[in-house]
Amino acid sequence: MPLIPKDEQEYVRQVFGGRLQNPIRLLVFVDADSSCKYCDEAIQLAVELADLGGGKVDYEIYRSAPNSKVLEAHEVPMVPALKIAGETVEGDVRFFGMPAGYEFGALIDDMIDASRGVTRLSQTIKLRVRNITSKVHVQVFVTPNCPYCPKAVRLAHMFAMENGNIVGDMVEALEFPGLTESYGIMSVPHVVVNDAYAFVGAFPEQAFLQHLFKALRGERGLVVSREGITPLKV
Repeated sequence: MPLIPKDEQEYVRQVFGGRLQNPIRLLVFVDADSSCKYCDEAIQLAVELADLGGGKVDYEIYRSAPNSKVLEAHEVPMVPALKIAGETVEGDVRFFGMPAGYEFGALIDDMIDASRGVTRLSQTIKLRVRNITSKVHVQVFVTPNCPYCPKAVRLAHMFAMENGNIVGDMVEALEFPGLTESYGIMSVPHVVVNDAYAFVGAFPEQAFLQHLFKALRGERGLVVSREGITPLKV
């Protein structure tokens, strides 16, 4: 049974056919024996997207034991993981766990931007992001049923596409309960920057970037939006 429903397959095929430009690759990281939850599904998703990509989407599968040199070389700490690679992608654009539910749309938009070499950020924000010279690791914790989460994921990923110093991660919170618990996450989207600074909720691109700058200045703490929040367990 396909992961992408038949009606959505035709939609994705049309979108890819009209908007993909340069070739991109989906790098999929799974356990050597595919014993992790959703590892097989992650591979299947990459295969299905490649089939819909009109020859412009390829995929590579990396099967490795935990803490292996392959995962270490790609700086992938957990599986399943999916990375979007292409000539126009500057930083790391990664999904940890399945980009299901609302996050599937974020994956499709990421693939289009990576292929076209143009993000949808405003020109002012692009320039400010490109001027960041410090390393930035942005983890966006999500759940598939969170309608506000894709916006945060997309911002983290577009920032990474613009600047090689930035790593943007989507982390499916329920698939990695230990990591989720370690950050005390109770609602999503929950964004953690450089393991020290966090903010929760849906923020526009300007405010999102301001939080990154606060993290780079060494500020700590948790900033919570008044709206755009989904409880972690619903």
